[in-house]
Amino acid sequence: MFTRISLLSLLISLCGSAIAATGDAAAGEKKAAMCIGCHGIPGYQASFPEVHKVPMISGQNAKYIASSLAAYQKGERHHPTMKAIAASLSEQDMLDLAAFYEQHAGGATAPAAVPAPSPEVAKLLQKGDQCASCHGVNFSKAAEKAPNAPKLAGQHPDYLYVALKSYQSANNPHVGRANPTMAGQVSGFSHAELKALAKYLGSLEGELKVVPQSRMR
Repeated sequence: MFTRISLLSLLISLCGSAIAATGDAAAGEKKAAMCIGCHGIPGYQASFPEVHKVPMISGQNAKYIASSLAAYQKGERHHPTMKAIAASLSEQDMLDLAAFYEQHAGGATAPAAVPAPSPEVAKLLQKGDQCASCHGVNFSKAAEKAPNAPKLAGQHPDYLYVALKSYQSANNPHVGRANPTMAGQVSGFSHAELKALAKYLGSLEGELKVVPQSRMR
C-alpha cells in the first residue's frame, strides 16, 4: 500500500507530467527566432527537394506542429534544414513553438463548408477516402481520431504537392516522410493527380497565413 508521502509524490509527479505536456505560447514566441527566417517571410521559397513556398504555420494545428518537429528530430521526416533545427529542441520547446504558432494568426475561422470541387478532383477525394475523415470536411479541423492532422485549406499548393509526394518516398534516406497512413493514401496517385488535389486544397479559404516577424525584439 502507498504511504501518504509516496501517494503525494505520485500525485506531484503526475501533475508535473501534465504541465510538461502543455505548450506555452509566450515562451514559444521567445524561441521562434530560428523559424522566422523562413516561415515569417511572405512568399519565401525553399529549394529542397525542389523549389516551393515554405508552408504557412501561423494558425496551424499545434499538435501537428509538435508532432512534425518530433518526426524531423527522429528522422521520420527527411529535410536537412528542419532536421538540424529540430535536433536542438527539447520536447517542451516543440510544444511551446506549436502553441505560439497555433495562436499566432489571431483566431481566423475557416468556413464550415467548402466549394464543390471539379468532377476530376471529386473522384480523387473519393479515392483518398481518409482526407475529410482526418482533416475535416472543411480541411481545417482535425478529426477526433486524428488530432495530429494538419489544416490543409489555403496552404500553398506547391508545398502541398511536395509534401504529398514525400509520402511516396518513405524509404529514401535523403527525402521523404515515413507515415503509414499517408503512405497508404498517396500510394495509388500519380504526380498529376497529387498536383490537382494540392491545387484544390490550396484554393480553399482557411485559417493559415504568414505573419511577418522581425528578428529585432
